[in-house]
Parts: sequence; structure tokens; C-alpha cells
Amino acid sequence: MSDDERSRGERVFSFWSAAGSAVTGAWAERRRLAAAMRQVIDRLTTSDAPEEELRAAADALDRYAARLASHPRRTLPLGFGESANAGDVAAFFDYSPLIGLSNPLAPPIVLEVEGQVVHGRVRFGAAYEGPPGHVHGGFVAAAFDEVLGFVQSTTGQPGMTATLTIRYRKPTPLDTDLRFEATVRRVEGRKIFAEGRLYDGDILTADAEGLFISVDLVKMQLLAEAKKARQNR
Repeated sequence: MSDDERSRGERVFSFWSAAGSAVTGAWAERRRLAAAMRQVIDRLTTSDAPEEELRAAADALDRYAARLASHPRRTLPLGFGESANAGDVAAFFDYSPLIGLSNPLAPPIVLEVEGQVVHGRVRFGAAYEGPPGHVHGGFVAAAFDEVLGFVQSTTGQPGMTATLTIRYRKPTPLDTDLRFEATVRRVEGRKIFAEGRLYDGDILTADAEGLFISVDLVKMQLLAEAKKARQNR
């Protein structure tokens, strides 16, 4: 790896690492609200609460949804360049549906870098169930897409998913501390090849291979502008 490639990779590491940094003020409360919503989602999928309790909860959430709707909507920054230029390098990833601490849909996956290996930690709750007591295969695939997307970004020339191949070795259990390992296999021009594994303890439950195609940040900017145009219709 050249010095220039290493430098780009270090900048990307810094960018990703910022997504897990401590925050204060409205951002901290947004993360706290997302965490509370995750608990509601998890408990709703398993609760046998009576009708009146469920009605009260639904009424309260309807009222709060209306309150949120009364505030201006913010256009989320997309891509490395936009987030960095906004002076808020963690903003985009904080809303990721897989790792975002401000997104109640996220489990969330916690990602860390150790040398050339990316490690992920996650615990899927009841809302992610497929086979009884186990994670839906679609969520396993989505998690791999995020983890491999992380590791391919460490090349300094991040791209978008072209192909993703998942091999399900064993059912992946719910409510269990799981771990991912991912590495970049090789880079061929704009093509970035990555691989990853998912473990329950020492048991391999699934592995994956992904091909990513490096994308010019100008194209990411065009996607962001198209999104903004749709929102303004």
C-alpha cells in the first residue's frame, strides 16, 4: 500500500470512528429517544398487553409523531464528502439503519478496527426474528452489507455494493452476543473485494463475500441533490 493510499485509509478510519463518539445536547437526546424506541419495538413484538394498554400507548405515540411533524425536516448529509464538509463527520452514520445510534431501526452494530480486520458486535432482539428464536436471514444479509461496506471504505476509495453473496452455515440466534470479522481481500482498479464472517461464540453461523465498485463523490452529491428535490415537491 502506498503512502497516499494509507493516508486516505486513515482519513476514512477517522470518519467512521467519529460515528461512535460521545455527543451532547439535542444529538444526545436524539440517541436516547432512538434507544427508547428500540425498547418499544422489541417489547411490542412479544407483549400480550391488554387492549386498553395498547390503545394508550398508540395514542401517546400518535400525539408525539404529530409533535415531531410540527418541526422542520432536516436533509441528511449523504456520503463522506458531504458529512465532512458539514463539519459533522458522524452525522450520516448516526442515521444508518444498521449501525446508527440515532436510528431506532438499527440493532445497532458496533464496529471497530484492529489492524487490517474490522470487528463488529451486535445483539438482535425479537423484532428481527425469522425462524423461531433466530435472526431472519434478510437481516443477516443487511448486516453483512454494512460490515463489508465498512471494511471496503478503509481502502480510501469507498464504493457501492455490486454483488453480495451470503452462505448461511447455521441458524443465527436472537438475544445473543454475536461478532463479525471482515477484511478486504484485494483491490482491482475500481473493484474492491471484501469478505466477512459471523460468529456465535466460536460457532460460524454465516459468511459473506462482497464486490464493491468505487464511486466518485460527485455521483454521491448528485444522489443527495435528487433526494432533496424529491422532498421539496
